[in-house]
Amino acid sequence: MTLLRLLNPQGIAGLALSLALGVMLIAQKGETRHWKKQSGQFEQLYANEQAALAGTVANYRAAADAARSADQANLARVAAEQRTITERTSNDYEARLAAARSLAHSLRVQTAGAAAHPGAGRAAPVSGLSAAPGGVAQGARENRLPDADALLATEQAIQLDELIRWVQAQARVDPTKQNK
Repeated sequence: MTLLRLLNPQGIAGLALSLALGVMLIAQKGETRHWKKQSGQFEQLYANEQAALAGTVANYRAAADAARSADQANLARVAAEQRTITERTSNDYEARLAAARSLAHSLRVQTAGAAAHPGAGRAAPVSGLSAAPGGVAQGARENRLPDADALLATEQAIQLDELIRWVQAQARVDPTKQNK
């Protein structure tokens, strides 16, 4: 009898409602487990992406540091090559200038000696030729630069020649070549 009382329309509705709520509770529990599992997977994916990003950033920083170091080494190499070229050119310039000045001094001494002794060093005098006014040195310099101007022109020619050599040597330095 008690069972019959429960089977009235209100009891059946209550049982149906209880049963529906139970089914919904079980379904909700299943959904909760599913989304907890999905959340764990998404969290793992997020952690993996963050680790990959950190690795990528570290790799880029390491590559930038390596490139910076290579650039510094290359800069030092180029500067050393250019310094060497400049020193070598400067030394060559000074040596050539000293040789030209020494030669000019020797010629001046020789010319002065020849002017002081016009007949010295000749085996037999040549007849019919008269010495040029002002001596042998003056005659030899007709249509030519005076000694001081000739030396200055020679020095400037040496300077220009060495400058051209320096520029050409500097142009051959390859700033993009890396040290091996």
